[in-house]
Amino acid sequence: MQPRFHDKVAVVIGGNSGIGLASARAFALEGARVVITGRDRATLTRAAQSIGGDVLPVRCDMSDLRQIDALAGEIRERLGRIDVLFVNAGTGAFIPIEAVTESDWDRLMAVNLKGVFFTVQKSLPLMPKGGAIVLNSSIGWKKGIPTGSVYAASKAGVRALGRNFAAELVGRGIRVNVVSPGPIDTPIIGRTAGLAPEMIPALRKQMLENTPMRRMGEPAEVARAALFLASDEASFITGVDLLVDGGAASF
Repeated sequence: MQPRFHDKVAVVIGGNSGIGLASARAFALEGARVVITGRDRATLTRAAQSIGGDVLPVRCDMSDLRQIDALAGEIRERLGRIDVLFVNAGTGAFIPIEAVTESDWDRLMAVNLKGVFFTVQKSLPLMPKGGAIVLNSSIGWKKGIPTGSVYAASKAGVRALGRNFAAELVGRGIRVNVVSPGPIDTPIIGRTAGLAPEMIPALRKQMLENTPMRRMGEPAEVARAALFLASDEASFITGVDLLVDGGAASF
């Protein structure tokens, strides 16, 4: 049997660390030609080297539409199409309502919502019938979390995009689904706005207490869910939100 993504082009936005890197590795192991993006060139280079195989690293800040255009242009020139698009990149924030500034709001929405929308828009001309899009949201859109309002709003928007993209693209033979991770052990926890380093141990403790499985998830566990949604195994699935959260949003 051939691997699930044999000779397919899989683009992982934010594929240079965490869930994105785990997903890019998994796509490569299953036969895909992989494109990874990120904002830091050195991190991208290290990620591509760790993945090995046929990997194209492209520096791209998804909050900048010009860079998204350039990414689509490079993929068109180098690979010709996109069979799978995993829009994984995002940023977090824990900021009290009174402390949120317009720049906080704009920064988060530019990456987590605007960037997601326009990455999909610019990728569609390269996607043939049978293509699959997976968006990375969060259980944050389902939960009421103190100081999480701006982040939750952005991720609720991603969930809404997934549902509406699915409805609009189903006639073109393109499936769109969402994966919503819960507490996953990734580097993002160390660079979340409003979260000082000394606050991280208490946050991790709270996450564990609120997760029925009593552990953090691993990036590879989210990657497996994303690959399932992107694969032909999910051929009759579109518009869903798959929670990968150890039961945190369900119990």
